[in-house]
Parts: sequence; C-alpha cells; structure tokens
Amino acid sequence: MGLTKVIALAFRRYLPSPFTIAVFLTVLTLILALVFTENTSDKNHVVLLLSYWEKGIWNNGLLVFAYQMMLILVLGHVLVLSRPMERLILGITKFVKNTSNAAVLVALPTMLVSFFNWGLGLIFGAILARKVGEYAQANNIPINYPLIGASGYVGLMVWHGGISGSAPIKVSEMGHLQNLLESISDIAILSQLPETISTSLTVFSYWNLILFAVVAFFICILVYYLGKRTSHTKIDLKEYRFKAIDKNNLEGAEKLDHSRIVAIGFGILIFMAFLLQYLPSIRNLNITPNMLNFFMLGLAIVLHGNFKSFLLAVEEAIGDTAGILIQFPLYFGIMGIMGNSGMITGISDFFVSISTSTTLPIFTFFSAGLVNIFVPSGGGQWAVQGPLVVESALQLGVPLPKAIMALAYGDQVTNMFQPFWALPLLGITKLKAKEILPYTLIFMLIGSVVYIGGLLIF
Repeated sequence: MGLTKVIALAFRRYLPSPFTIAVFLTVLTLILALVFTENTSDKNHVVLLLSYWEKGIWNNGLLVFAYQMMLILVLGHVLVLSRPMERLILGITKFVKNTSNAAVLVALPTMLVSFFNWGLGLIFGAILARKVGEYAQANNIPINYPLIGASGYVGLMVWHGGISGSAPIKVSEMGHLQNLLESISDIAILSQLPETISTSLTVFSYWNLILFAVVAFFICILVYYLGKRTSHTKIDLKEYRFKAIDKNNLEGAEKLDHSRIVAIGFGILIFMAFLLQYLPSIRNLNITPNMLNFFMLGLAIVLHGNFKSFLLAVEEAIGDTAGILIQFPLYFGIMGIMGNSGMITGISDFFVSISTSTTLPIFTFFSAGLVNIFVPSGGGQWAVQGPLVVESALQLGVPLPKAIMALAYGDQVTNMFQPFWALPLLGITKLKAKEILPYTLIFMLIGSVVYIGGLLIF
C-alpha cells in the first residue's frame, strides 16, 4: 500500500471530525491545567478552571473575531458564484491543451486568488479544476484529473500569508494584541506590545511577497513537470451548473430583489463609504478584517447584479461555515483555560529556554504545522497558539511580524496534508482524498523548503 493511501486511510479511520478533536483538546487542556498549574484562589481548582473555560468561550472580542473570519469565507465563496467569475473560469479552460498546461492554468490563478481571499480561492480553485476536467472530457483532451484537482487546492498553501490571513490581518487591528494577551501576560509583556502591526510589515513586506512569488514559481514548474510525467486518467463528469434564477412571473416588491439598478446602486454606496472610511489605511497598506469584508460585500453585490442572485449564493456558501461556527467558541475556551491558569506563560518559557532568536521562528513553523493537523481553522489556531508565539518572540527579541508569519507559514503548508479544507474541493471535483494526496504532499515539501529558507534568510 502506497504512502498516500496509508495517510488517507489513517485520516479516515483514526482522525475524528474537527469538532470531536476540539472537544478532546478541551478535556486534555483541562486535565493538563489541573495537573501542572497551581490554584491561586480560594475556589476549588476544578471549579476555577471551568470558570476560565466559560469566560473564554464567551469572550466578546474573540466572538467578533470568529464572525469576521466566517464572513471572509462566506463572501469569498459568494464572489466565485457570480456570473463574471463564471465567465473568467470558463475563459481560462479554453486554453487547456494537455495535463501540463492545464495544471499551470489551474494552480497559478488559484494561488493568486487565494492570496487575496482564502474563501474565494478555495472555491475558485475547485470550480476551475472541475471545469478544466469537463472541458478536457468534452474535447477529448487526455489529462491527469487528480493532478488538476490537487492544483486547484494549492491556494490553501499560500492563504495565511495573504491578505485574508487570520493572524496578520487580525494583528493589524488596533488593540487586538493587548486584548488577546491582557488576561494572560504580565505587565512587562503587555507594555512591549504595539497597538497594531500593520500588514505592510507582514503580508505586504518585501520578504513575504518574495516568498509568495518563489512558492508560486516552483509550484508552477512542479505541476508542469508532473503533468509531463504522469499518465492521463478517465474522466466521467456531468456539467457543474451555477444556480439559475427564475425571473418569470415577478410581482410587486419581488422586482426589487431582481433589480440591477437597486443592487448596483447599493454596491456603489458601500464603495463610497469604504473609501471614506478606509482610504488612509489603504495608502499605508494596512488591511483589517472589517475593511476586507466591507469591500468583499460591495464587490459581491455588484458582481451578482441583483439581491436575489447574491442571497442564493450566500445560502449556498453558508454551509461551509457550520464547522467553524461551532468550533471557534471551543478554541476560545481552550485559550481561556491556558491563559488564565498560567499554562501559556509556562509553555512560552519552555520554548524560550530551548530556542534562540534564529531558531524560534523555525520551531514556530513546525509547531504551527503540527497544531494545524488538529486545529484546521487558522483563526482558531491563532486564538490558541498566538499568545504563545507573541510572548516567546518578545522574550527572545524576535521581530513580531516575523514570528507571526512563521506561524502563518506553518499553518498553511500542512493544509496539503490535512484534508479538512479539501472537502469542498473533493465534493465539487468528485475526486477522493487519496487521489490528490500524492501531489499535495509534494507541494507541502516544496513549500516547507521555501518557507524555512525564507525564515532563515530574512
């Protein structure tokens, strides 16, 4: 049995659902806190830890964060389902000639789109791969369809270093770091925290853009080479259709839902407010979650051209947020236990004791990759691991932008190993995890080499 089949079988048989993992991690955190932390109050230790857990679950600031991350996914998905995006996808498929050029035609646009918005890139890559398969089937072009599907998933290996990356976009918000660590760290640590870390220092830093370009270049070279070396596969696909809107027999106020004038007018209103509110931040290359979501909302409404089409797309997209919606509070509860009990400080001190300013980003990269296997939500991972990374970086004098991006790189690269976010793609392309894993594992290896090298050089 091949390595990829063993991995696919292990994930299917032995790795429970992400929600179940979140529950197990909650129980494990409670047990570890009970064993390794001291009770500094008059309350029973178990009662105290449970109170920390409850407060973490309903942390207002983190619940806002959860909603912001869900909107990034939903609005990105909604954009893909618009007619202009459909025309773009169909236009790309017309250039398909063989597996090699098809893989590049899927991989490169998917990475570029994912750098802008990971929700958009996830569904864009899936539909593009599906449409390439349909085009090849209709025109009798022999291709390796699993490689095309894997190429449509590669955007999840660059997303966290992009504009919608949970960690870099969240720390760009004024006061986020203080709110994240105020109940965790001592005054000495809190006094060192900046009010904001602009995305000009993370996402739009010259070194991150260089690493993104290098990864994109090598992935394109790789998929082109693999396309030459792999044999074609059988394709049996029905046409994937976007939901059509019935505009017949519209009565009264229903016409407003289908009015292009009303939708475009409202979209323009959003863009006007967007420019008035965020133009200074845009000039400074500082992107925040609210800014991104506000722009995506206006763009989605304009591209759909009417409210009915927009709402149908929202209805289709909302299902992908179900797992995130219910998992986020559990991860916030874990953070509440770890922070208030002193676990985060203890773990941070351990990392500091075995690290230097050079090796800490590398340790962060590998630990983030490991955590991502169990916590597949980048936002949930930032909530749990972010405080550890920030505290350790401050103690060792590692620049916070570099430490934050090390976490982002480690989180995103193991998406090529962790099949959770591949589920929408597998559903759209009708492929199986074991069919794309041989290729995504190679992507992960190449990406890891580039990111580790970048962390050492820059």
